[in-house]
Amino acid sequence: MEKYYLNGEDTVLMVIDIQERLVPSMKYGEKVIKNTNTLISIAQKLGIPIIVTEQYPKGLGKTVPEVSNNLVRSLTFEKITFSGCTSEVASALQVLGRKKIIITGMETHVCVFQTVRDLLAQGYHVIAATDAISSRTKENFRNGLALMSAMGAVVSNTETIFFDLMKQAGTPLFKELSALIK
Repeated sequence: MEKYYLNGEDTVLMVIDIQERLVPSMKYGEKVIKNTNTLISIAQKLGIPIIVTEQYPKGLGKTVPEVSNNLVRSLTFEKITFSGCTSEVASALQVLGRKKIIITGMETHVCVFQTVRDLLAQGYHVIAATDAISSRTKENFRNGLALMSAMGAVVSNTETIFFDLMKQAGTPLFKELSALIK
């Protein structure tokens, strides 16, 4: 059951390849950006580290400004592998010493899937925020989610993640952040 519980002290947010030349071809790309930004805001308020990957930025562009402009403190890694779990990312995760990783990004069945697979193989608990992940087609999106779930990732969503991290209503932080999910 441990993989189903979230707390800010043991969690990392990983934003995979939400890049300038990818977003326009993604089904629901704008929704992914909105929900990723919600998770970024929550992470920053709770002190959750954020790791960002960029797949071949020379060809696919950098992280879209709608996301990158909201990143106050994050670690960004360029990659040419489809998996975002490069040796540099693995080293950063090891230094952070946290075992739960919330995933957002593009594309569900390629870079997100391969990253999740590699993180699970390394013993991390992975939570895929389905409304902050996208593919070009609904079929590829569904297939990527099914593969991740079958491998043992927790398939969740932005609101469920938010409420799990908050733990209770009525706190000043809950009141401040709850506006993000309305």
